[in-house]
Amino acid sequence: MLYFKNIVVITFILSILNVNAQKLSGEPAELNKILNNISTFSKAIMASDYQSIASAYTVDGKLFPNNREIISGYDDIIDYWTLPEGVQIVHHKVSPEEIKILGDEAYDYGYYEGKTQRADGTEISWRGKYVIVWKRINDEWKMYLDIWNRITD
Repeated sequence: MLYFKNIVVITFILSILNVNAQKLSGEPAELNKILNNISTFSKAIMASDYQSIASAYTVDGKLFPNNREIISGYDDIIDYWTLPEGVQIVHHKVSPEEIKILGDEAYDYGYYEGKTQRADGTEISWRGKYVIVWKRINDEWKMYLDIWNRITD
């Protein structure tokens, strides 16, 4: 059974490599955990689930948003991600270019994209690039350092 499970995970990882031309380095099961966390994070962003967003970071996690001071700590991370009344992220997608696991830490970089619906109903699209440093805490991967900046058209 373990052999079959490993084959399934390896097949999944290889299919991702072929489809997205990603560079993935590390134990397939651990890479899968990070990929799942990326997907879960995007879902939390679109659901405005601020507690889940903040919980995706380590206790000492840091945000490095463009043109802002470094943000640290659960409450400040929630404050940063909390949207104004009537505003919603209707699309959020993260596309890793490379994920590399180095023991209990990993790095991940790539591109993000999304759409924000404003209170007046209009939508704006955005995209950019990012780098994340992950830490494995109690067999769970959490974001430690999260830096991004927008790419303008």
